[in-house]
Amino acid sequence: MAFLWAIIASIVVSLISLIGIFSLLLNEKLLNKILILLVGFGAGGLIGGAFLHLLPETLENSKNFTSSFMYVIFGFILFFILEKYLFWRHCHKGKCEIHAFTYLNLIGDGVHNFGDGLIIGVSFFTDIRIGIVSTLAIIMHEIPQELGDFGILIYGGFSKFRALFYNYISATAAIVGTVIGYVFASHINNFSTLLLPFAAGGFIYIASCDLIPELHRQPDIKKSTVSMLFFILGIFLMWWLKALHH
Repeated sequence: MAFLWAIIASIVVSLISLIGIFSLLLNEKLLNKILILLVGFGAGGLIGGAFLHLLPETLENSKNFTSSFMYVIFGFILFFILEKYLFWRHCHKGKCEIHAFTYLNLIGDGVHNFGDGLIIGVSFFTDIRIGIVSTLAIIMHEIPQELGDFGILIYGGFSKFRALFYNYISATAAIVGTVIGYVFASHINNFSTLLLPFAAGGFIYIASCDLIPELHRQPDIKKSTVSMLFFILGIFLMWWLKALHH
């Protein structure tokens, strides 16, 4: 049953890649207003998911707290290295620096989605409730990212259909990652206690280094304040889910 939940969750996360089509229905000004709120909410969800769910679950099953926190640091470092050298671009306004551009973006996004799938698989193997929380945190982050990725592909010359198709193919790497993560967790002792803090480090990196800086770039004090409230709301949602868990 947990495996079925994990597969369903990864399919839902993959389908988020199709949300890019909605960006074509909104004018740029309205889209930017919505995106900055989603960025704040996503950042709060990732921080809350890492500190209120993944890390407590890890520490409850860990005999060595120092090792657990080292895995958090390793996760943070790996996400930093991958973003630096694979040119991951979490572009929330659909405008990015152009490097190797569209296909490199698809490859980097595929690696990212595969990692998300690993987290989903291990989380559901550990506990269905932990899996649901991790999936929600990933979705909060994926919505603004996928809108941005869709904009990159369109800007790079892809047709709307082609951009949606390739973005979805890249997103299905999450399903592959989920299967591998679940199988590894079921066959390798303590695999979940290794990957969960690693995932927490990745969540913290994405929130603090990709999403929160976007909030800082917002010059309008009113929009900045509202996005900050959405950031707190994202954390509160994770706290509320934690309360339900208990």
